[in-house]
Amino acid sequence: MLQITGLNVYYGESHILWDVDLSVPAGQMVCLIGRNGVGKTTLLKTIMGLIKPRTGTITFAGNLINANSTDQRAKLGIGYVPQGREIIPRLTVKENLLLGLEARRDRARSQEIPEEIFALFPVLKSMLSRMGGDLSGGQQQQLAIARALMGKPQLLVLDEPTEGIQPSIILEIEAAVRRIVESTGISVLLVEQHLHFVRQADRYYAMQKGGIVASGSTSELSQDVIERFLAV
Repeated sequence: MLQITGLNVYYGESHILWDVDLSVPAGQMVCLIGRNGVGKTTLLKTIMGLIKPRTGTITFAGNLINANSTDQRAKLGIGYVPQGREIIPRLTVKENLLLGLEARRDRARSQEIPEEIFALFPVLKSMLSRMGGDLSGGQQQQLAIARALMGKPQLLVLDEPTEGIQPSIILEIEAAVRRIVESTGISVLLVEQHLHFVRQADRYYAMQKGGIVASGSTSELSQDVIERFLAV
């Protein structure tokens, strides 16, 4: 689904990402772990076309997308939920959700919210007329993921979706994301520090100083890797 090979990214002359290789198979969840400041968000922004790599390739669904703009990548089927959620506070929940239709490749854009969205995030159904800014942090995160799903992506890219969210909502978001993978076949690339959520993924990649230094099945995630890359 997503294949990254030999990716090198610079900010000016500062070398941020070093020869990154990473793949997200179709219908799987892959988690990117690592301490703050190692380049995880930079990698996601590069995947989305917000940052241009100096060398390396990004291939999505068999197509090289290095030259594609961010909106073109969205229309190809990559949904993105950035760190901080970035919902629009002065729009209602319904209006925020309908904005997700801009990423749809097809021209038929129903103004109705699919019931599958409410099955994943039931709390949103009773809040359609509320302003996005009036929602709690956890509710805003659910709204941001739902908005990305409105574009019918093939790959969902999530940057720290549980950051600053109360534990009970974290479990709800975990369950919803796992259900998305299992019921829709959408692939997920996730940056996350919450160990329980990391273990929901099929595979992990660990980053350190801008490079991938470990990877494997999350079922084989060792205590050493946890302490090196997830311990606060």
